[in-house]
Amino acid sequence: MSPAEQKHKTRGAADDLPPEIDLEDDAAEEIVEPEAVPAGPDVAFTAIDWTPHAGDADGMVGAEVIQTLVKRLPNAPGVYRMMNSAGDVLYVGKARSLKKRVTNYAQGRFHTLRIGRMVRETATMEFVVTRTEIEALLLEANLIKRLRPRFNVLMRDDKSFPYILLTGDHVSPGIYKHRGARSRKGDYFGPFASAGAVGRTINSLQRAFLLRSCTNSFYENRTRPCLLYQIKRCAGPCTGEISHEDYAGLVAEAKDFLSGRSLKVKTEISTAMQQASEELDFERAAIYRDRLAALSHVQAHQGINPQTVEEADVFAIHQEGGQTCIQVFFFRTGQNWGNRAYFPKADPALEGSEVLGSFLAQFYDDKPTPRAILLSLAVEEQDLLAEALSTRAGRKVSISVPQRGEKKDLTDNALQNAREALGRRLAETSTQARLLTGFAETFGLAKRPVRIEVYDNSHIMGTNAVGAMVVAGPEGFVKNQYRKFNIRSTEITPGDDFGMMREVMERRFSRLLKEHGDVQPSSEVAAAEVEDETADDLVGGNGAFPAWPDVILIDGGQGQMTAVRKILADLGIEDRVAAIGIAKGQDRDAGRERFFVRGRDSFTLPVRDPVLYFVQRLRDEVHRFAIGSHRARRKKEMVKSPLDEIAGIGPGRKRALLLHFGTAKAVSRAAVEDLVKVDGISEQMAKLVYNHFHDS
Repeated sequence: MSPAEQKHKTRGAADDLPPEIDLEDDAAEEIVEPEAVPAGPDVAFTAIDWTPHAGDADGMVGAEVIQTLVKRLPNAPGVYRMMNSAGDVLYVGKARSLKKRVTNYAQGRFHTLRIGRMVRETATMEFVVTRTEIEALLLEANLIKRLRPRFNVLMRDDKSFPYILLTGDHVSPGIYKHRGARSRKGDYFGPFASAGAVGRTINSLQRAFLLRSCTNSFYENRTRPCLLYQIKRCAGPCTGEISHEDYAGLVAEAKDFLSGRSLKVKTEISTAMQQASEELDFERAAIYRDRLAALSHVQAHQGINPQTVEEADVFAIHQEGGQTCIQVFFFRTGQNWGNRAYFPKADPALEGSEVLGSFLAQFYDDKPTPRAILLSLAVEEQDLLAEALSTRAGRKVSISVPQRGEKKDLTDNALQNAREALGRRLAETSTQARLLTGFAETFGLAKRPVRIEVYDNSHIMGTNAVGAMVVAGPEGFVKNQYRKFNIRSTEITPGDDFGMMREVMERRFSRLLKEHGDVQPSSEVAAAEVEDETADDLVGGNGAFPAWPDVILIDGGQGQMTAVRKILADLGIEDRVAAIGIAKGQDRDAGRERFFVRGRDSFTLPVRDPVLYFVQRLRDEVHRFAIGSHRARRKKEMVKSPLDEIAGIGPGRKRALLLHFGTAKAVSRAAVEDLVKVDGISEQMAKLVYNHFHDS
């Protein structure tokens, strides 16, 4: 029996709770007819929402409220959600027996501080009963990804993976980079670790197989070959430079190569090159030579290509300094398609097997599962997880921890990469922590800031004005917290930066107060507890990023700061958020910036001060984001059509009108009788369009 299995046997099915307790089944309510509850994109199963009557639990929190709820729970597998008094989900878990698992929480004896804090904050619980523990595991992963509870292990990077798509819905299939739902007909190859890897591979495959990458509409409207044909990266099927039969042969070769039969493809091309050479057709032989070189280039950039692993994902986990790194390598068709590092949010007290097991369930919640998964260490409930993934995939999926041979070399290589990736991250975090400490000392803050918000405006003579906010924290820029504000007020004089900043501040902090309230602790003790918990969570990577900023940086001088401080004072949060202004220096030179802080005269920092460099990076980032947002809005305005202003004219009708009349100006001149001739335009809609352009 493996160590993980021994641990599982001694601790029961609980994550990190005492052993399950055998209890007699209390009388439970009659279960209503089940309804279908989706567990993810590829599987649905039967489940029942189970909400015990908790009228007696009103006003209770912690173990007391759990004791009230547990009395009516069934001895059945399912998923439970623990929520605080505000309705936020704290934790999602699954159990073989809901009654036994929740009883463990009700006892009030916990193995870790994390579980103790979680139970103390619990004000209510919700339950879903499932038919099997496998269904509970799948539903748990689905809910964790959707609800992102604070006390669960969470994937931080949930981007979809890019694939190579060979289309199957056209007489001349094309090759494309694809991300998202795989709804288009064709063959998908991947996943790839990055979009850059897909782009480089497609470029090489175009040189090797001369497949088109243009859109179908571009293909249909060609009268002569495009530039890609001229530079020998497309066979030119659009204009008949190659027959459909010969082009289909190229597509078949590309499928064989991407499916792992690369040796067969290279042998066939090499034979054709030799034959062309013997026939003295050196031009055709040169084409085959270039195709062989392109294929070699693809394989040379695949890194380590295993000989005995056809299709597998390799996971390795490393924990250090209270943080966790999980490195994953993708192997498909015997080729290495790249790797990616993840840094999940997890309590430092959790062991690697627990973190990796929870991570795997979430990772494959919306991704195709390979036939084999190789791990650097055994995870809890490994057999159950393999069975659940097999159920989702509709075929057998094996999960193993290699002990020798090439597979062991692959996991060792992934583990080494995990160590190095976490080492780099810890070094970056340490540097960022020192900068934040210096930032607090320089600007007289009470403590090291956790969330810094930086604001700027961008416009041209007041047109298409946009306000921008970027966010930085202990781990650098937090890009999923960035926000842009389209300036809406008609009372602001074009070009009035003070007025624009006032609108941005009012909208930002009014909404913050409405959604999160004033979270200022009511006492020094409470403040200390909040600060300690926040620090622990950030060190461990487990806490949600705070919604309230500790400090805001404004790109502007004394005038901007006066406007901002007035808004903060009107909202009653002037003492809640520190505001700092950054004015451009003399001759707008970097290094001569002046800073404006309440209660102090304006000042500058030494030219080589690390804090000055840090603030300049923050300001440059908000400049970049503001200018980019402004350009996007300006571009949208430049291509705006008068038809967009007509209520009821959507993209479909707009397209039909433009295809019929050619231009929006021609539409404006059309009579009602002409408008009704357009597909999808009724007489009533025609009158609406006509009246829009004719005031009389």
